[in-house]
Amino acid sequence: MNRLTFKQQLGNTATVVWDIIVIGGGATGLGIAMDAAQRGFHTLLLEQSDFAKGTSSRSTKLVHGGVRYLAQGDVGLVKEALYERGLLLANAPHLAHDQEFIIPYYKWWQGPFYGIGLKLYDLLSGRLSLGPSRVIGRQKVIKAMPAIRREGLKGGIVYHDGQFDDSRLAINLAQTATEKGAVLLNYFKVTSLRKNGNGKINGVSAKDMETEETYDFQAKTVINATGVFADEVLQMDEPGARPTIRPSQGVHLVLDKSFLNSSSALMIPKTADGRVLFALPWHGKVLVGTTDTPLNDHSLEPQALEAEINFILQTAGSYLQKAPTRADVLSVYAGLRPLAAPQKDTDSTKEISRSHKVITATSGLITITGGKWTTFRKMAEDTVDTAIATGELAAVPCTTQGLHIHGYTTAAPAPAPLDVYGSDAEQINALIKANPKLSKQLHPRLPYIEAQVVWAVQQEMARTVDDVLSRRLRALLLDARAAVEMAPAVAAILAAELGKDKTWEDAQVKTFTAIAAHYLLQ
Repeated sequence: MNRLTFKQQLGNTATVVWDIIVIGGGATGLGIAMDAAQRGFHTLLLEQSDFAKGTSSRSTKLVHGGVRYLAQGDVGLVKEALYERGLLLANAPHLAHDQEFIIPYYKWWQGPFYGIGLKLYDLLSGRLSLGPSRVIGRQKVIKAMPAIRREGLKGGIVYHDGQFDDSRLAINLAQTATEKGAVLLNYFKVTSLRKNGNGKINGVSAKDMETEETYDFQAKTVINATGVFADEVLQMDEPGARPTIRPSQGVHLVLDKSFLNSSSALMIPKTADGRVLFALPWHGKVLVGTTDTPLNDHSLEPQALEAEINFILQTAGSYLQKAPTRADVLSVYAGLRPLAAPQKDTDSTKEISRSHKVITATSGLITITGGKWTTFRKMAEDTVDTAIATGELAAVPCTTQGLHIHGYTTAAPAPAPLDVYGSDAEQINALIKANPKLSKQLHPRLPYIEAQVVWAVQQEMARTVDDVLSRRLRALLLDARAAVEMAPAVAAILAAELGKDKTWEDAQVKTFTAIAAHYLLQ
């Protein structure tokens, strides 16, 4: 996956007519590009920054039906998500896996109460179930999760859900799409929508953010899959249009694995504000979150609020033997959920549906809003189906239900840190064999090696230090201070691969250090 090669594939932009142009390179846009290319449509995807730069790299890392949504009575959403969970675990086993969860309870009635709800959760998953839920006694909870608060503990409920690496999946979706014939470009910002004399959209204008070159692209269909930025594209189509997105911020804290000391994940079923909180083992650390804070604005680098940080620390501390403090936080990150705006004003994001919506404007612009990572494939299917129904596209059915994602393998995973690459691990090892120096570890606290940086540039379209340390590797999310210390070495490798000079290197380190400052608790 090479950016220069893709730019060359654009051809004469004045004469090439794409079947579908997708704006946005997050989970939804990448899923759409993969689906469209799989159906044989001539597909171009343009992303203003890096793939999964926004919400899609900042999730809770769960592939799940959503126990909370079941409690809210949204059975349809849960059933759909559980089905999609099963498909993803089958199609990307190198990135998505079964994760055991434990819900501890401290009042006797909570055992049967939560147990019955989770039996319904099991039932809705059908033949794609990951295993039955069950009630276990106090001693079994303590044995499975020694760090749990024991005072008043009555027992626990065990259930199963999926876990994955979000930005790694995003990159593999991009690779799958390109293997099917799509052209994907990061750092390409759409600046305006093009229309014919009848007011129908027939393309876009875009700028290469690296070279400042501008391009005009023609298309039969344009799809707006920009997440929390969807309204900005809609404004290009219809200035003054009613907002369709209500951003909701979710914050996560990353701690040392000793705070959980378990291969099982902790699920706190009801927090002080009526939500759920997770503490999950992930890449050798513990991920704790999340919050659900309604916001009125959005950015590519949202920042955690003090109230959110304190809420997570206090809630987790009331369930763990060792209460985490600010000094224990290795990294804090915030993501914005692109929730579909409610029809009435509300300050509660709990009242805003997690279901997705596909909207077609009178101009022909198709916008996909809402949804979540777990249902990205179904969101893409519905969006491409809409493009077929409203555009000039052949009625080709969706076949992504059984499509193996790039990296798919049934072989045992390679040792960390190459375990997330699936079938690509062999090629990375070949790089190391050709140049043994690439086996050098980048930082003593994290397992990442130099070969991964080279691979990220050569095969995964990484262009910046942030691309590498935040999304190709997960260093920034796992240990922000270590990531900052790794930045100069990563910048040097990038400069060598991309043909950049020392001035570029230094600027990259400075820019990344500024980004990383938001992931550190001072």
